[in-house]
Amino acid sequence: QVQLAESGGGLVQPGGSLRLSCVVSGRHFGINTMAWYRQAPGQQRELVADITSGGSVNYAESTKGRFTISRDNAKNTVYLQMNSVKPEDTAVYYCNADVQIRTWGARVTYWGQGTQVTVSS
Repeated sequence: QVQLAESGGGLVQPGGSLRLSCVVSGRHFGINTMAWYRQAPGQQRELVADITSGGSVNYAESTKGRFTISRDNAKNTVYLQMNSVKPEDTAVYYCNADVQIRTWGARVTYWGQGTQVTVSS
C-alpha cells in the first residue's frame, strides 16, 4: 500500500516563498523519477518539475529560476522550493512518483492527493 502524502501548501503573497514536501510510504523496492504537477481550475494538469533517482532535474519553462526540486532518497521524500511566486502559480500541486513494487522490477506510477497553493495579495 504505497502512498504519497503532500504537505506545505497554503496562502502566500506574490513574490513570497513556499516549500512543498512529499513523502512516499509503504512497502516498495525503489523509487525512480519523482515529480511535481499542478492543476489550476478549468485547466489541464501540467508538469512543474521532475527529478530522477540520480538527481537529474527538469523544469517547466514558467518555473525556471524560481522553483527548485530536490529529493532525499534516504527519507523517500521529494521537495519543491517555490520562490518569487506569482498569481499564475495558484493551483493544486500533486506529487508523483514511479515506484518499484516488485523485486523483479515491476513499476507503478502513484499520485498524491494534492495540496492547494494560492498566491494572492
